Amino acid sequence: MGKCRVCGKSSIYISDGLGICLNCIRDRWEEVEPLVKAVHRRAREKFNLPAEVPRDGQHPCTECGNECKIKTIGYCGLKYVESGKLKKRDGLLEWYYDPLPTNCVAAFTCAATGCGYPKYSRTNGVEYGYKNLAIFYTACSFNCLFCQNWHFRVCNPRPITPEELAQKVDPRTACICYFGGDPGPQFIHSIKTSELAIKHGTRVCWETNGNLNPSLLERAFELALESGGTIKFDLKAYDERVALTLCGVSNRRTLDNFKRIGERFNERPVPPPVVASTLLVPGYIDEHEVEQIARFIAGIDPRIPYSLLAFYPQFQMDDLPTTPRELALRAYEVTKSVGLVNVHIGNIHLLW
Repeated sequence: MGKCRVCGKSSIYISDGLGICLNCIRDRWEEVEPLVKAVHRRAREKFNLPAEVPRDGQHPCTECGNECKIKTIGYCGLKYVESGKLKKRDGLLEWYYDPLPTNCVAAFTCAATGCGYPKYSRTNGVEYGYKNLAIFYTACSFNCLFCQNWHFRVCNPRPITPEELAQKVDPRTACICYFGGDPGPQFIHSIKTSELAIKHGTRVCWETNGNLNPSLLERAFELALESGGTIKFDLKAYDERVALTLCGVSNRRTLDNFKRIGERFNERPVPPPVVASTLLVPGYIDEHEVEQIARFIAGIDPRIPYSLLAFYPQFQMDDLPTTPRELALRAYEVTKSVGLVNVHIGNIHLLW
C-alpha cells in the first residue's frame, strides 16, 4: 500500500518507490516535477549515472535522441570525456540463441509466424526448428522506474565488434532482435552488425523505446524492410508528464519517430514493418493513457499492430501488483473503439 506525498492518498496502485499518484502527475505537475527528478536522481546515483540528460558540456553526442552535451559522462554511461576528447565504450551486450517462436513483442504478427511466406518467412507457418539471435544491449537512453530488465546496469560484458557478432548467424538463424536496455545508445553498432548479417539471409528487428537519432532510425528501417524484419516501438506513455515521471526523459522524440516510420507502413504491410506496444503499469498507465496512444497510432495507420503487455513488478516499482485483468480488457476495448484492427494482449499469465 503506497502513499502519495502530494495529496496523501493511499492505494495498492501507488508505488512507494515513486510516492506520487497518477492524478497528481496530471493535475499538479508543478508540485510533482521536483519530486520526480529527485526519485530519478536517487535511482541513477546507485549506478554512477548522471541524474539528468547533460546539457552543460562542450561535447555533443547525437547517436540517440537525448542529444547529450557531455562534460564528463553521457546519460547512457557509455560516452565520456577523457583528455578533452569524447570517447565511447561500444559493443557492450549479451547475446544468446532463442528457439522460435519466442516471446518477442511482435510474435503475434511477425514473419516468424509464417507471415510473409515465402519471401520473408522460411516456413508456411511458425518457424519451428529455427532460432532467433537475441542481442541485449547493456545501456539505455531512458531511466524507467518499472524497468523489466534493470539488471543491465550491473552487467560488465566483454565488448564485441559488429563483425564478431554477425558471425553468430548460422543457417538456422531466421532473425535477429536487438533490445536491452535499449539499442539506442549503441545504434550504430546494431546497424553495422545488421548490414553484415542480412547477407546471410536473416531478418533484422529492433525493440526500442524509440528515443533515437532519426537518420539512424531511417537506416534501420530500410534494413528491416529489406530483410522482412520489424521495428518494435515501446510507447510507454502519451502524456509527456507521465513519460517524464515513469521514464525520466521526454517522449517527444519517440512519438515523432514513430509517426515518421508509421507513415511508411504501406511500403510493406506484410509482414508489418512497425509494431507498437505499451506496458500496462497498474495505477499509472490506465485506459485513458492507452486511448491517447491508440488514437495516435490510428491517426497514422490503423493497421499498425499494437500489443498491450501485462506488467510484472520490478526495479523501483516492485511494490505494485501485476496488471489487473479488468484493466487489460478495458484497455483492449478502448483500442478497438478508436479503430485499431490488430490488437493483442501479451503476458496474459500475469493478469489477475
